[in-house]
Parts: sequence; C-alpha cells; structure tokens
Amino acid sequence: MNKSSRLALGAVALTGLVASLPALAQTTLTVSTWGGPNHGINTLVWPTWGAWIEEVTEGRVTVEVVHDMGPPASQMEMVADGIADASWIFHAHMAGRFLATQLPEFPTFEEFSSEDASAAYWHTHREHLARANEHRGVDVLATGVHGPGQIFTRDRIESIDELAGKRLRVGGGVMSGLGDAMGVTGVALPPTGVYEAASQGVVDGAMLTLESLRSFRVAEVAPHTLTVDGGFYRGSFTIVMNPMFWGQISPEDREAIEAVSGERLSRLFGYMMDVSDERGVEFGEARGATFTQVPEADIERLRAVTDALVTEWSEAVEARGVDAASALAFFREQLAEAAQGESIADQVVSE
Repeated sequence: MNKSSRLALGAVALTGLVASLPALAQTTLTVSTWGGPNHGINTLVWPTWGAWIEEVTEGRVTVEVVHDMGPPASQMEMVADGIADASWIFHAHMAGRFLATQLPEFPTFEEFSSEDASAAYWHTHREHLARANEHRGVDVLATGVHGPGQIFTRDRIESIDELAGKRLRVGGGVMSGLGDAMGVTGVALPPTGVYEAASQGVVDGAMLTLESLRSFRVAEVAPHTLTVDGGFYRGSFTIVMNPMFWGQISPEDREAIEAVSGERLSRLFGYMMDVSDERGVEFGEARGATFTQVPEADIERLRAVTDALVTEWSEAVEARGVDAASALAFFREQLAEAAQGESIADQVVSE
C-alpha cells in the first residue's frame, strides 16, 4: 500500500473515531428573562452565572439570555415545554399553584439581607418544601427572595390605622392577606403600572420593595414610605431549568453547573436584590422621600395578623406533604447560619 492510500485510510479511520466520541461542541443554555433590560437579574445575575458556567465547563456550555420570550406568568410552562432551557419565576404570578413557597414571604420583624434569606430558603426548599412537588416538570436550580416589602403612599402615613380604606397596589400571596387585615383596598397591578396609577389618583400607594423607588419611579408619585423591620412581606422566586437540558451535556458538566447553582446562585440572586434596594433608597432620599417606622403598638398588631396567616398556611401546606412547623423552624435556623457565611459580593461580575 502506497503512502497516499495509507493516509486516506487513516483519515477515514480518524473520522469514524471522532464520530463515535461524545459530542464536545459548545452547548448553549438559553435563558428566558422577563425583567427589564436594566433590572439586576439581567445586569448582574445572568452575566455572573454565565461566567461561572463557562469557566467550570471550560467553555463547553455558554449562556444566552433572551428577552421577552413570554409574559412573567408563562415562564415556568415555557421551560417545562422546552421553549427555553431556563428562566426565573415569581411564585405569586401563578396564584393557586404554589403554597409551600410562601414560607419566606411572612414578616419576621427582624432585619436580614436578601442574600442570607435566599440561602436559607434554598436549604429549606431542599430539606422540606420540595416535598410539595409544586415545581413538577422543571428542576429548581436556585431560590430567592426580594427585599423587604414596604408601603409607599402619596400622602404621609404614620400608623396602620391611617391605611384603612386606602387603595394600594398589592401583588398576591402573603401581601394580599396582610392588606386585607389592615383594611386596605387592594388593587391588582403589576409594579410597572404603579407610576401611572398613582400619578392619576387611581391608587393611593403601593406595597412594593425599596428598589421600586428607583426602578419603577415610585419615589416620584408615592414618596412616603411606611416601614417595618424586615418588611411587611417578602417575595418568593426560583430559577428553574428544563430537565432535558442535562441530556445535551456530559455528566461532568452537569455536576459543574450544579456546583455553581444551588446556594451559590441563590446568594447571588439575593445579593442582587440587596444592591437594588440600596440604590432605590439612595434614589428616593435624593428626591426627598420620607421613611416612617411603624409604631411599636402596630408591630404587636402585625404579629397577631402574621400568626393567623401562618396558622392558615400551615394547615393548607400540611395537605401537600410538608411539615410546616419543622420547615419554619428550619428556615429560621438557616437564616442565623447564613448570616455567618461569606457574602457573594467578591464573586460577582462587574456591571
């Protein structure tokens, strides 16, 4: 056999060998996002998580973020159906489906960061809440909570009694229960609709997070904030993935991605919320926003309301296989432990 023939046969053999090996081509993880372009999920969370994934997989997996693939309430189904590989979901957008996820929404009347709360939530989800099987069809990669929800009003409010009859934007879940107990007339609005509704007098204010002062320009139309330590409520989120995505990558790359998700990604989400709240307060203060702490007598009243809501929640969630008392106790233990851990700040991609 001459040299040319040997080279040709060698090439054929090499081609066959390569074809028989697992695909090593770059795989794209498509993330659907519904936050605005300047939202921290898009400027901080996705870029940082994408950088982590690319690093741990040595470039074999990259993240592509696609905006406006569908409305917020459709994100979980989009991921389950494979339209997107991953997304973030706000549980209150799907009323009735999620119940166990309300656990971190209840007020604690104590200050703690969203980063620590998100880490505590992650461990509580894995240990207790996942038993409710409320995320069936998708894999939960991380959990998160937003910052303390406070009450923003057009006129200055100094006590709970002064809220009676006020038309406030509410967003469902624990928030709605608290609003009803305080005599508030709840108005269902997305956060993006608060500016117009308040400026036109349709609502007297809103229950929202501190970051809303800036991100939704609430400081311009409802500059007076009634606050309680830890917030009147929190909001519950998860980052989810289509389980079929794992079949596109090696087990080693799956393990690597899971290593930079879980508590680490949960902390990143919470850190983003903390940063957003800080910027919101700075924005509000620069425009003359006021911040009034709820009087102590009202705190006791709110504790009683919260206890009633927790009792109602506990009875309901038991039917979904969750030991409510154990889950609540575990969450509080995890909050204390998370506060002793290192912040994720040093691992964040610069905006």
